[in-house]
Amino acid sequence: MFNISDDDGKHDYITVLPDGGESQPLPTWKTYLYTLQLQAPKPKRIYCNREVQGKPSFYGKEYHGNISRDEADQLLSEGSGSYLVRKSERAQDAYTLAIRFDDQTKNFKLFYDGQHYVGEKKFDTVHDLVNVEEDVDETLQDLKDVEKAHVFKQQNFIGLHWCDFCANFMWGLIAQGVKCQDCGFEAHKKCSEKVPNDCMPDIKFVKNIFGADLTTVVKAHSTPIPTVVEKCIKEIESRGLDSEGLYRIAGLHDEVESIRMSFDKDGERADISTAKYDDINSITSVLKLYFRLLPIPVITFEAYNIILDAIKMDASRPKEQLAKIKEGLQKLPPAHYQTLRYLIGHLSRVTEQKSKNMMGSDNLAIVFAPTLMRSPINDPMVSLMNAQFEQKFIEQLIVKYREIFSKVSSQQSIDLSKAETLRVVDRV
Repeated sequence: MFNISDDDGKHDYITVLPDGGESQPLPTWKTYLYTLQLQAPKPKRIYCNREVQGKPSFYGKEYHGNISRDEADQLLSEGSGSYLVRKSERAQDAYTLAIRFDDQTKNFKLFYDGQHYVGEKKFDTVHDLVNVEEDVDETLQDLKDVEKAHVFKQQNFIGLHWCDFCANFMWGLIAQGVKCQDCGFEAHKKCSEKVPNDCMPDIKFVKNIFGADLTTVVKAHSTPIPTVVEKCIKEIESRGLDSEGLYRIAGLHDEVESIRMSFDKDGERADISTAKYDDINSITSVLKLYFRLLPIPVITFEAYNIILDAIKMDASRPKEQLAKIKEGLQKLPPAHYQTLRYLIGHLSRVTEQKSKNMMGSDNLAIVFAPTLMRSPINDPMVSLMNAQFEQKFIEQLIVKYREIFSKVSSQQSIDLSKAETLRVVDRV
């Protein structure tokens, strides 16, 4: 349950409720499901067609100035998802976000400190705030229905064991069957060949974060992106954005190894605060190390060639090139896409401090291209030839971050027919 305040100081509660339908029995090997799914109407900005005096520079055409609640209610009559921003009637220099949901207009006190927010989470634009369904900080994306193959390994079972697929006894003294290293599913070797790609990793089997498959890690920890990525980026943004040579300068080897082991051992409880590691370069090095050790890079091999073909296109066809880039990104598994989106958003903010940290999009692309993508062809000459295109792609992502990540393919969105329903209880 989530809590946010409206402009009256009252509280609204966002609750995820069951849809009431009959659920099918789950196979015994599925230890949990990702139930935090959001269903929200598509946001629709209500434009103000008149000149508004004293309009704050950080609001766009959604700002309607000093209008009443009744006037806002009439403007939002177009249906669920319609929203606007107005000046608060009760407090000076305060603003209200009015949004239509479930045939009711809800009003929330809106804040701005460089980013927009009504609760703890902050957004670059008001539209991003309203469009909570797409935001990586607010949702667990459609990991529930993502196929993941089991990682079977031959096993010598001690005691009596039955096959989780056929339910028959596994005979023998040694090598009786196989066991999935990520979820613990046990089966005869022949049965394992028939098991669908429905592995649901369990945290007790996924021992390490570094060097583990990205999708496996986020499924096991029930997070939209890996904990190490989120914690490192938040720490860097809280105290290191103006550090000269950020990401270019390497951290101390002993500190990097210490932080890595801490994440593998303690996960989200790992302490990377200034009190323990005052060198921000050690934190940036850990983040780069995590991406470098991924068995499947963030830009997967399936998407690699499509993306490179897009970058090699004639620069005089920018719209076609952008469409091709998005096509490549659609090939990414949700965990990879969300992690990339979160990272690139961070790198975009790093470039905003270029005058202090001396790290522009070109410099960051040189640093991150080799860690985020690599050629599926294991040939040093091919990798060398592709390096310039990889760097150009990462630079494009940073420079055109909002344009590329604002609209996601339907393949990256939640299967709403299977998701739980989000309801907002308005107490205004």
